[in-house]
Amino acid sequence: MHTVINENTYLVNKKYSYNTRYILGISFISALGGYLFGFDFAVIAGALPFLQKHFSLDAYWEGFATGSLALGAIIGCMVAGSVCDKYGRKPGLLIAAAIFAISSLAMAFAFSRDTFIAARFCAGIGVGMASMLSPMYIAEISPAHIRGRMVAINQLTIVLGILFTNLINYALRNSGEDAWRWMFGLGFVPSALFFIGAMWLPESPRWLMKTGKKSQAKRILEKIGDADYVNESVSSITTSLKGIVKTRYTDIFKKAILPAVLTGIGLAVFQQLCGINTVFNYAPKIFDSIGASQDDQLLQTVFIGGVNLVFTILAMLLVDKLGRKPLMLIGAGGLAVMYVIIVVLLGNHLAYVSWFLLASIGIYALTLAPVTWVLISEIFPNSVRSEATTVAVISLWAAYFILVFTFPVLFEQLQEKSFYIYSVICIMGFFFIGKKVKETKGKTLEDIERVMK
Repeated sequence: MHTVINENTYLVNKKYSYNTRYILGISFISALGGYLFGFDFAVIAGALPFLQKHFSLDAYWEGFATGSLALGAIIGCMVAGSVCDKYGRKPGLLIAAAIFAISSLAMAFAFSRDTFIAARFCAGIGVGMASMLSPMYIAEISPAHIRGRMVAINQLTIVLGILFTNLINYALRNSGEDAWRWMFGLGFVPSALFFIGAMWLPESPRWLMKTGKKSQAKRILEKIGDADYVNESVSSITTSLKGIVKTRYTDIFKKAILPAVLTGIGLAVFQQLCGINTVFNYAPKIFDSIGASQDDQLLQTVFIGGVNLVFTILAMLLVDKLGRKPLMLIGAGGLAVMYVIIVVLLGNHLAYVSWFLLASIGIYALTLAPVTWVLISEIFPNSVRSEATTVAVISLWAAYFILVFTFPVLFEQLQEKSFYIYSVICIMGFFFIGKKVKETKGKTLEDIERVMK
């Protein structure tokens, strides 16, 4: 049956109707965590040339200052897992927003290399919490047939955060030696907006059901869909949680659950080690190697943010049509080829390498970037979703730290040939996806749980 929108802004699909305005509203608010994720992720690219001079950073400290965000994110994931399981998804989002605000000011006023790294580590705690909680929350409040698009909103806000941050960095490039302080300090504004918005969010109905608050869960589900949807959702959630009293992290290693967990970890690690985030975080360094001026280096980060946004929007339109697995395969295979071309062009100092770097960003934004988060939010059973998501996202951030910490040293030693390493990783990822990933398009979270066993 085709999906239509009626005059009451309710979306009709199959036998249910949904309040799309409400679903979109709470999805966008919770996805503001993604915007701040994008801010903290991207701000370092524009600030790094200033930080190198201000704090005299060599390749080691350059990598560590960039990667310290990931170390904090690992802690953030652990905190989020505990908080969201015990107190709910909403309190976790509020804590993440507060950490974003405080750390933005702390980075702006850092008086030494070590205090800056400590502040960026704290920012990473907020990023880690948001990276786990925002997509999990959206997945738990979204009907199955639009869940992919709703979770992809989180990726959309991430890339908006990256683009706007790159634009601000470019605008501040000639503001003096302390321009980097403004770059970081302005993160306080969206952090405050996120905190205010998160106070309006309802709790996840699946978490409420898990903690025995069935009546509260039903009231929230009634705002999302009609009576038939509410009854079916309550029934399927109850069935999936039957027999579950309390979960532990050791539960994710049970035979029935482990395949989904290993697949999630593999996807998370591959999304980072595929190498594209070296372009996001170190674009000025890469373009400096072919003789670009500092202004041109920062301008390229704006182009990168723009391409990232356009292809992320395209991904939102395709993820529930083409499916998750085809997009992941296109991403892995496409990047493997692009990296080989980039090596050749960088090695010959050809300026039009920028077009292929932008094409690589487009491929990533269309495929691996949003779809990995969609899959991580979908493939784990209700009974251990927070624990399994925590482990997968911790693995993602550990892989990110390895990537950004090692790249300055690798690039210093191997130059453009560093990208051969990422090409090989993408080929390995292609075969992993082909063998291990199962299509989840159009399935409820409870249906996916049965398929993944």
